[in-house]
Amino acid sequence: MNQTLAAILPLEGLQSAGSGPLYVKLRQSLEDAIRTGKLEHGDALPAERDLADYANVSRVTVRKAVDDLVRDGLLSRKHGSGTFVVKPMSRVEQPLTKLTSFTEDMARRGLTTKSEWLERGLFHPTPEEMMMLGLAPGTKVARLGRLRMGNDMPLAIEHASISVEFLPDPEAISGSLYAELEKRDARPVRAIQRISASNMKEPDAGLLGVPVGSAGLSIERVSYLASGRVVEVTRSLYRGDAYDFVAELSLGGN
Repeated sequence: MNQTLAAILPLEGLQSAGSGPLYVKLRQSLEDAIRTGKLEHGDALPAERDLADYANVSRVTVRKAVDDLVRDGLLSRKHGSGTFVVKPMSRVEQPLTKLTSFTEDMARRGLTTKSEWLERGLFHPTPEEMMMLGLAPGTKVARLGRLRMGNDMPLAIEHASISVEFLPDPEAISGSLYAELEKRDARPVRAIQRISASNMKEPDAGLLGVPVGSAGLSIERVSYLASGRVVEVTRSLYRGDAYDFVAELSLGGN
């Protein structure tokens, strides 16, 4: 154990690294190990007792350093299993001026996309879905719920509702929803999107691999055909540490 700890946490650096609280220096050493790849995504952190014995500090010091890293999203505690490393995310800039799909966004950035299905099928619509999609009584709605990933890292949870008129067979979707809608001449041409800040709760935090309480971005998008008909209503939850939504503004005329 000491040999492993010595590789990721040089003791001499911790004890002699200037002034300041020990927990801050311990936290920095652990963060450096994560960012340099000595501790990789999914690695289990040594037990608090082992870290404290090795570094010759109290378990309170270790716990405070670990708490800071959990709060910053670099570590994640799993009840009954331990504390694990969470790979730092490269932030994705998403312009708000273009209507694109998640698959198209990731492909433009050279990232490999992957999805895990959370829900897929035809359902009786809720009153809200009937109102927003303009559905007639007795009409079913197609629902697609997916955990969206880029380069195998979870980035967003997405739930889309589409009239069965435009998507009669949700099982046919294997990649981009917009690509499938385009085949049916039903790809949206504009959308209204609302973004709000939120804090992750279970089970969303678990799906996205972040601690409960982490920052998230909740997004509701209503997409329209050229005719003005609503084709899609999507509610998504994005990792706040992975996404920046960017809007270009210009000075309006007087």
